[in-house]
Amino acid sequence: MPDTYEIMLDAELNKAFDVWSGYLDARTAEDPEARARLRSTLESARAAAAEGDPASARALVADMYDDAREAGLPWAPSPPSLCEADAQARDYAKDELRQVLPVGLREELDTIALFLRVTGRRLRATPGLSTATCQDIRYITARAGMALDLAHPTAARHELERLKAIARRCGVAP
Repeated sequence: MPDTYEIMLDAELNKAFDVWSGYLDARTAEDPEARARLRSTLESARAAAAEGDPASARALVADMYDDAREAGLPWAPSPPSLCEADAQARDYAKDELRQVLPVGLREELDTIALFLRVTGRRLRATPGLSTATCQDIRYITARAGMALDLAHPTAARHELERLKAIARRCGVAP
């Protein structure tokens, strides 16, 4: 089976490349020298990724955010929050994962994801949940999401069972 974590990391990098390319291709009338530096850095980051050095590529992308901020470019991309970055990487990776994961595994992961969404939605709609229970729900849902991202159905099922146990304890049909 392919290394799904690597696919996620590649997807994160590809998303950043696309965001920066879109920005640099737009005509914003911002500082041309700063934009030229950013374009050069983006080309270097793409080259590093193509040569099999994603760590350098990620470092260069991080430098681009800093350079744009220091240059005061108002229309330049800002780094996404951790949650946004994960969601964007998932969106980019899902197409590639669909191509490399066996159909049976994809269906199993999709089924688990569906049950997680439904159970989580029912729990979040329950009035009067304690703060601790809400934190547990978020924590378990996040762990299940990571397991799904890594194409690990056993771990995802385990987290789903933990979420169902909370649902039963709260009197919610899982």
